[in-house]
Amino acid sequence: MLTVAVTGPTGEIGRPFVAALERAPQVERVIGMARRPFDPAAYGWRKVEYRRGDILDRGSVEALAEGADVVVHLAFAIVAGGDESREINLTGSRNVFELAAAGGAKRLVYTSSVAAYGFHAGAPRLLTEEVPVCGSERHPYSAHKAEVEAVLAEALAESDTDAYVFRPCIVAGPQAPLLLELVPLLAAGRRLPGPLRWALERAPTLRPVLPDPGVPFQLVHHDDVAAALCAAVLGTGEAGPYNLAGPGQLTISDLAAELGWHSVPVPRLAVDATAELLARLPLLPDEAAWIEAARRPVLVDAGRAREKLGWEPRHDARETLRQTVAAARAR
Repeated sequence: MLTVAVTGPTGEIGRPFVAALERAPQVERVIGMARRPFDPAAYGWRKVEYRRGDILDRGSVEALAEGADVVVHLAFAIVAGGDESREINLTGSRNVFELAAAGGAKRLVYTSSVAAYGFHAGAPRLLTEEVPVCGSERHPYSAHKAEVEAVLAEALAESDTDAYVFRPCIVAGPQAPLLLELVPLLAAGRRLPGPLRWALERAPTLRPVLPDPGVPFQLVHHDDVAAALCAAVLGTGEAGPYNLAGPGQLTISDLAAELGWHSVPVPRLAVDATAELLARLPLLPDEAAWIEAARRPVLVDAGRAREKLGWEPRHDARETLRQTVAAARAR
């Protein structure tokens, strides 16, 4: 009967994951910590205790990890770029890793990202876990993810704690609207004035047009990520890194079609030129860095998770996209 401590249980991965832990008979107690208010009873969770706290506060992290068999680290600043996000991602993660090991946790589970591999020319078509992580400097989220994996290795170098590191592709689904919020090509459409947005949604000929450079991307459903994390919590397979991606690949044209918008092919050189220009402009919002993700495909092979963890995603990329858009419309 396991006690599991979780940082970031209120996020788009955290809620489906904690719900899965609630259903797992091997898990007796779940302790979650995040900065925002949260009521587990509102979700019908009975095993879950919630504490408000900050991963930058070592005292809060130490209390969270005390007595935990497994520590799961989900908390991370996704829109990164400033000093604050770096402090949360690097210093906060180091606190979690060091104090989990010091507290005697059997296992530590960390959600990294395929972005840790970076957006580099000449990368293999399908990235396996043997490819070294070397995040892209111009994409702070990517750079932070790669750095944090190095911090993890350093923190556990002299520890008996086993580390499972998951590198999911874009996480989507009804509880994960991040796909629609972070794709830079959608940002302008989402910020249109209310009356104009209303008109566009009702007049097909006026609907937004998304430029499609033809770069494929993958999606993974948050419930499938939760299943992989649960397998690690229970000690399934062996420790180490695991890529996660649902079956199938999509492009911006698929995204536009699901939204009921239009798309038009654009040369990839145009995207490259835009990214180069943005990289040189001062005082850009941190979200602008995400255009790097539209320049080059970062596609992963999730075969190791299937083989070692027995992980079988229940949702393919297209169904995950459909659920994400439907939920966004309902909201």
